This record gives sequence, structure tokens and C-alpha cells, in this order.
Amino acid sequence: MLRLTSLLSLPVPVSINYWWNFGSLLGACLILQILRGLFLSLHFSPRVLFAFSRVVHLIQDVQFGWVIQGTHARGASIFFICLYLHLSRGLYFKSFKLHGPWLRGVRILLITIAAAFLGYVLPWGQISFWGATVITGLLSAFPGGEMALAWFWGGNSVGEPTLNRFFSFHYLLPIIILVVVAVHLLLLHSTGSRNPLSRSRRRIKTRFYPFFVSKDLISGIFVGVALIIILIIAPDMFGDHENFIPASSSLTPAHIQPEWYFLFAYAILRSIPNKIGGVLALILAICLFWTLPLFNFLRGEASKGLFKISICLFFSTVLLLSWIGGLPVEAPYLEVGKILSILYFVFLFTPFLIKFYLCSSLIASILYSGIN
Repeated sequence: MLRLTSLLSLPVPVSINYWWNFGSLLGACLILQILRGLFLSLHFSPRVLFAFSRVVHLIQDVQFGWVIQGTHARGASIFFICLYLHLSRGLYFKSFKLHGPWLRGVRILLITIAAAFLGYVLPWGQISFWGATVITGLLSAFPGGEMALAWFWGGNSVGEPTLNRFFSFHYLLPIIILVVVAVHLLLLHSTGSRNPLSRSRRRIKTRFYPFFVSKDLISGIFVGVALIIILIIAPDMFGDHENFIPASSSLTPAHIQPEWYFLFAYAILRSIPNKIGGVLALILAICLFWTLPLFNFLRGEASKGLFKISICLFFSTVLLLSWIGGLPVEAPYLEVGKILSILYFVFLFTPFLIKFYLCSSLIASILYSGIN
């Protein structure tokens, strides 16, 4: 009770707006996803012969089963929308300067990506099966990857042992996410939130309750209503029609692509002809966010303007990469994907590289003048 009181009385900058609500929305989405996943696990069978039919049984025969399954599947998309917007806000307002919360946040992102991929395989449709085959097959690009892949698959190809492993890990990862989220919140409450306004307004704060709690509730109601509308009007809005076909190793889909929230990374992966180069670029596309706290030296109005322009261009590039990732693997989409993949890394690090160059030039000139 004392901790809840201290949380509600937490001092918060008065200038933070609705962009700061996505953290609370992510917490609510995570709890609801875990509860719905627990219910779904009661009706699911991680066996190749029954996985697809059990999902169909849940939707058609279990009372309100279609609601639970639909909100869980579409809730993953809502979760990633909130996650990407939360990350975008953090980038734009330089939340990476809060080293502890930022690094834990990137860990949450990586674990969530893994959990989402594992969960997408469980229904055992065509895209689920072939997506698992393609993505896990990337392990073979590394030394000793064939051995690791055989262990991961539990055989010579994706099959029942793979499905069992994916089900177990998909069940475990949300618990790990909860632990990392708790550490993330603890560090955030010790450092405080970033202020979207100037430093002069940083010390002007108010209590978290009731003003910001009411804003979180309004945002939560809005997202909940949007999820219900999607479930009723367009329940398959974020899905792939190929995944309504049971998995078959002898029938390859014409166009294998991941869920929409992985399309930008998929576009980067396929834009590099070399297999190991594509895998490394895919890993760097996410893991480079870990390095942002190392560049904590942006100062001055010129640097702020350059940074905001670069980040806006970066956001535009991610959207274009997601669009390219959903198109066929052919010209001219491959060429456009290569250009956008380069721009992805360039726009993310342009202000840091320029600032680093200016600082290095200044230090070199001082040393040179000192020697002379």
C-alpha cells in the first residue's frame, strides 16, 4: 500500500503529453496478453497433427473463444504499435540519455520480438511453418550453426519437436519480459522522465495522480475500443490469408513474409545477397539502439535541429522499408530496399557521426597547435 501511494505521488514533469502514455499502454497490453495466452494454452496442443485444428476448434466451438483468440492475435499488433511509438518518442526526445531505462527498454524490445515470432509459429499455418523454416535457417550462416539448428529443430527439419520448443519458450519469455519491465520502471522512477520542453521547465513537476492517471485511462479506453472495432469489422486485418491453410512441407507459399511489425527488418535482411551479411545487418538493425547512450554529447541548437531532422528521416525510412518488405522479391523492389537499408543506418547515426567528427577535429587542432 505504501509503494502504491509513493507511485501515485511520483513527481512528473508538467509538460509531458500523450506521447508519454504509451509506456502505461504497453504495461496494460502485456498483462492482458499474458492472461489471454494463459487461457489459450488450456485449449492448445503443441503437436503437428493437432495444433491447427485446435485453433480452429477454439474459434468455432469454445464459447467466446474467437474473442480471446482474436484479441490475443490482434493484440500483438496493438502491442507493437505502442512499442514502436514508445521507442520513437524516446528517440525523438533523446531518452537514451537515461542510460539505465533505455538499455532495459532495448532488452524488452528484443525479447518481445522473439516472443512474437515464436507465437506466430504456434497456429501451424502455411506462413507459420515456412516462416519458422526460413528464419531459423539463418542460424546455418554462422560457424557451428548446423549443429545449433539441428538442436533447435529437434531433427533435420522444422517439425513436432520444434513446435514443442516454440510453445515452451513462448510461454516463458513473457515472464522474463515482466521481470525486465519491473527493472525498467524502477530505474525510470529513480531517474525521472525526459522533459519535451527546455531545461528551465525540467524542475516544474506535479503529482502523477490524478492528472496523468486520467490521461492513461483515456488512452487505454481509446486503444481498447480500437481493438474491439478491428475484431468486429476486420478481424483478419493484420493477418495473412495463407496462414488459414494448414502447414504443408510439400506446398511452398508464393510469397513468404513475416508479420507487418517485422517487415522493415525483413527488407534489410533480403537486401543483402550474402547470407551471413544479411543476418548481421538484421541483428545490427536492432542491437545498434544499445549504442545510443554512448553518444551522450549532443549540445547546442544546431545539433538539436540536425538530430530532429535526421530522426524524422529515419522514421520515414522505416515506414518505406516496411512497405518494401511486403512486396515481392524482385526488381525494382530489391534495389529500392538496398538504398533504404543504407539510409536506415545513415539517418540513425548522422548527427552522432557529425558531432563526433567536429569533436575529433577540435581535439586534433588543439593538439596540433600545442605541438607547434
